[in-house]
Amino acid sequence: MADTGTAERVICFAHPAYQLVQAYEPRAGDRVIQAKNADELKAALPATDILVASFLWRNEYAALAPRLRFIQSISAGTDQFSREVLKSHGIRLASAQGANERVVAEHAMALILSLTRHLGRARDDQREHRWRGMIGDPAERQQELGGKTLVIVGLGRIGTRLAKLARAFDLHVIGVRRSPRTADDIADEVVSPDHLLDVLPRADILALTCPLTPETERMIRAEHFAAMNPSAYLINVARGKVVDEDALIDALSAGRIAGAGLDCFVEEPLPAQSPLWAMSNVVVTPHSAGETSRYEKNVIEIFSENLDRLSRGEELRNVIV
Repeated sequence: MADTGTAERVICFAHPAYQLVQAYEPRAGDRVIQAKNADELKAALPATDILVASFLWRNEYAALAPRLRFIQSISAGTDQFSREVLKSHGIRLASAQGANERVVAEHAMALILSLTRHLGRARDDQREHRWRGMIGDPAERQQELGGKTLVIVGLGRIGTRLAKLARAFDLHVIGVRRSPRTADDIADEVVSPDHLLDVLPRADILALTCPLTPETERMIRAEHFAAMNPSAYLINVARGKVVDEDALIDALSAGRIAGAGLDCFVEEPLPAQSPLWAMSNVVVTPHSAGETSRYEKNVIEIFSENLDRLSRGEELRNVIV
């Protein structure tokens, strides 16, 4: 359905940090406003026609926005938006998929290198002005990636990009996704989720790059950690709820896996009492994998394209609802 607009189209950019207003060049008839917190967003919604937002959104806000017809998510993930609620209020939704696929994959690779090259331990030693001696036990030394096996759950844009980076390090890549293998797959092997447990004993690293859906929620559980080698690592740049976090903590504490690089958690910010903070075999980053100095530019490119598509009555890019 084409966007018929109003005499003055109000676009609200809602985010506490991203400089989206500065990155957007208003069109004729646009009035641009900014909301940096939930209170400001709620106050702006009654007059808002188009919203650009992510985690500040709450589904009950739809009732506050009688004019709202389109939401451009700032993030690739859209699990915070209820499809049913948006449909019932006649609100369209598109994701920002593709805005940060490169940097999320790079972040996953950085977590892999941090764990295998013991960079967290080196940083701790630096803080204590401690020069570590040479390690006699080969099993305790830093590792090289060539010849190891990386299992990637979610072979979409981020997973495919990670596979390309991994292959440059001579990793053997096994992709896990619902659709069958295609001729242009970068992964060495592709299996369905039904076969994840079958390939986990071969994994030196398990990386999660999948979206959060009813099918992927708590997808990685105690049985999966039990199937992994004690020397294997978990990397999560997907969503915290993809993993049974209690089972992960148990597996890390018991040495059933060697460590984890985690960018997302069941509860965010990660509570101060979480055992994950103090684990020497865990690298914690604050859901920052998607951060890049170019992020505003990338999101605005998608948003501007969607405004054009709305005006022409065309399908949205990255359409969700």
